[in-house]
Amino acid sequence: MLGVSEITPVLLLGLYTSLCLGETLHFYTNEEEAPGTIIAVLSHHPMFNSTEGPATNFRVMKQLNSTFIQVRESDGQLSIKERIDREQICRRSPNCVLALDLFSFSKDAFRLITVKVEVRDINDNAPHFPSPEMHVDVSEAAAVGTRIPLQMAVDEDIGLNSVQDYLILGNSHFGLDVQTRADGLKYADLILMKELDRESQAFYRLDLMASDGGSPPLSSSTTVIVRVLDFNDNSPTFQKSSVTVDLLENAPTGHLIVDLSATDPDEGANGEIVYGFTAQVSQEVRERFKIDPKSGGVILKGAVDFETKHLYEFDVQAQDLGPNPLTATCKVTVNIIDVNDNAPAITVTPLTSFDHGVAYITEAAAKDTLIALISTSDRDSGLNGKVHVILYGQDHFKLQQANKDSFMIVTTSLLDRETIAEYNLTLVVEDMGVPSMKTIKKYTIRLTDENDNAPFFKKTIYEVSFPENNAPGAYITTVSARDPDAGHNGKVSYRLLDAKIMGQSLSTFVVIDVDSGVLRAVRSLDYEKLKELNLDIEAYDHGVPKHSTRTQMKINITDENDNHPTITSPLLENGAADILLPVKAPQNYLVFRMKATDADDGANSQLSYTLQDKHKLFTMNRDTGEVYLRRRINPVQDKDLSIVVAVSDNGRPSLSCNATIRFTLTDVTPLNMEIVMHPSEEEQHQLDLSIIFIAVLSGGCSLLLVAILFVACSCKRRSDQAKQRSTGSAVETKERLLNTTAQSKERPSSSPDSCQQSLNTETENLSVSSTREQCGELHSASSVSNAFSLLHSTNCILFNDNYYIGLSTKSTLSCLVGLILLIKMIPVL
Repeated sequence: MLGVSEITPVLLLGLYTSLCLGETLHFYTNEEEAPGTIIAVLSHHPMFNSTEGPATNFRVMKQLNSTFIQVRESDGQLSIKERIDREQICRRSPNCVLALDLFSFSKDAFRLITVKVEVRDINDNAPHFPSPEMHVDVSEAAAVGTRIPLQMAVDEDIGLNSVQDYLILGNSHFGLDVQTRADGLKYADLILMKELDRESQAFYRLDLMASDGGSPPLSSSTTVIVRVLDFNDNSPTFQKSSVTVDLLENAPTGHLIVDLSATDPDEGANGEIVYGFTAQVSQEVRERFKIDPKSGGVILKGAVDFETKHLYEFDVQAQDLGPNPLTATCKVTVNIIDVNDNAPAITVTPLTSFDHGVAYITEAAAKDTLIALISTSDRDSGLNGKVHVILYGQDHFKLQQANKDSFMIVTTSLLDRETIAEYNLTLVVEDMGVPSMKTIKKYTIRLTDENDNAPFFKKTIYEVSFPENNAPGAYITTVSARDPDAGHNGKVSYRLLDAKIMGQSLSTFVVIDVDSGVLRAVRSLDYEKLKELNLDIEAYDHGVPKHSTRTQMKINITDENDNHPTITSPLLENGAADILLPVKAPQNYLVFRMKATDADDGANSQLSYTLQDKHKLFTMNRDTGEVYLRRRINPVQDKDLSIVVAVSDNGRPSLSCNATIRFTLTDVTPLNMEIVMHPSEEEQHQLDLSIIFIAVLSGGCSLLLVAILFVACSCKRRSDQAKQRSTGSAVETKERLLNTTAQSKERPSSSPDSCQQSLNTETENLSVSSTREQCGELHSASSVSNAFSLLHSTNCILFNDNYYIGLSTKSTLSCLVGLILLIKMIPVL
């Protein structure tokens, strides 16, 4: 029962490391085999040799009539799933093939295989006639050799198992002529062997038997009743005894296929003809065709389908209306012509997990990975049944043809779910008919995540500040890392890398929440003991294998004013100290220097000193803690001397400590080194005011100097312009004065201090106002010269070739007077 035909290799792209071959395997089985009957085991086929490794899995890609054959995935065993009735699935088709497209894959190889199982016919059907009796009429005037059509026996089997012979028994007037139709079926005509005489015998009963060629042969019989009719001169006659026509399968009902015309030369009723099917025509033909009884036209009654049946053959009878009617038959063969009336069919078989119309593949799929198998079919024939497939969508996938009607969707490049998570592909299958028909199918591919990304922090180093004296569990900061993967691959957790801080584990100082990344203090931190914490934080995902990344965290502990100042000198006992004080100590005598420390930092550790002295005898430097005598000691009045010294820091709030200093007077003469002349606070205050006054005065002088330079430059420019104007006016005046020389000599000259000239008012182009303007400019220039002379004479400003050289500080007061005079001249200038 097992057979293998030749194998046709087709080069394909493989899913795995080696190239794969697409092959076609042929097997056969008989119909009516019991369910479970093994047809073949694919893994035992010679193509799966030991060098390539045995196939470990088989999967069906496309299966026509999928209810009849099942495939075991482990070894590719083909077996009967349910009883196969060849006559039901293939009717009278000479070839009945069940086709399966499947693929096998092992560790290193992938194969696409087309399996064709031919279902062979067995002689399970006996011939049978449509009815147990068959009635035919023949005229007693029929000539010897007249053919009388008989109903054909039906056998659903094909080939030798179908009707092969007819026999007629017990008669000498009639014989049989067995013929074969175009579709291969055999039929028989009754042949008149002797002349008939109705008066001697009006009826004949014949036994007709049909038998097939099976082993053993099967047969059936029917009774043929021949009625002999009275003489009628002429019988109808067709122009042709047989007609063949073509009919498009999409022809509408009512379409006239062919017009059959018969003639009868008789007159009257004997010459009138009616048309119809012969008694032998099957019910299938009667459902699809009808005969116009008057015209003989063959009309389409029901729809025909080329894909169901290609050819119809039947007899049309013409009969006259005489008392003893005569008939004639014409054999009609109708060839059904295919039209493009079926859209292509497409089947997509995912090779990955598939759920609710979505195929899932891993983003780690390599280039040229096989994603799905595409099968196409078209029930039409010729160009109408040829199809081409186009894939629309992303450029990451393409179609690769596997065999005539099968294609593969393969990847063209590496995939990345984080870039594109889902692909919506469109498959278009179009045939080559005119007009063409196409089918569109959507195919969605969704990428499953692989743990191909490690978590990442926004920064490689984080730095935060955190105050000391915190409560245990206090919030410090939150670190956050992202992982673009999905699910467990993208879930990020955090942990601290253990380290030693001051000899203790890091976990005793800070802790991090595994899920949120919140960093909290475990204990209260002390800036004076620990100024900063440096720790490493690791973020890791939950994929397989795990990926992780690290970042550094620097926690700067900020100081709080939590430590009081501590006096270190003089040494205190119960908050007090005794110091010897010479009675003869002079004013500004350095009595002692108080020293204190503060464990805090910054402003919190900056100390200032103050004292309380009811005797008004001591003064204290606020910054250094030095205590001086404000005046000499009066032994009579100054008794029981003591002061209270307070040391305060600059924190917020400020913290302080106090000490009581008791002085014991002694007659010891102080050494020279113990006498330090320190200015009193009043003197220090006066000194500060002097410095401020000098600074303000210096700033004012600088501004005045800038003003002087500006005025000097302006004056020089205006002086040059005045000289040019005066020179031009003098030349004109000189020419006019030549005419008035005598008058000028008789009048005395004016005083130069008044700067007035006795000019004749009749002199042209020379006015008194012009003269006054020039005199005013000379006065202004003279005043400025006087101011500069004063500044120069006091060595306040030095000039060289009309350029300013320097400022002398020998006489500040003289400089100020000169500057004031110069400023007063600014409005005049």
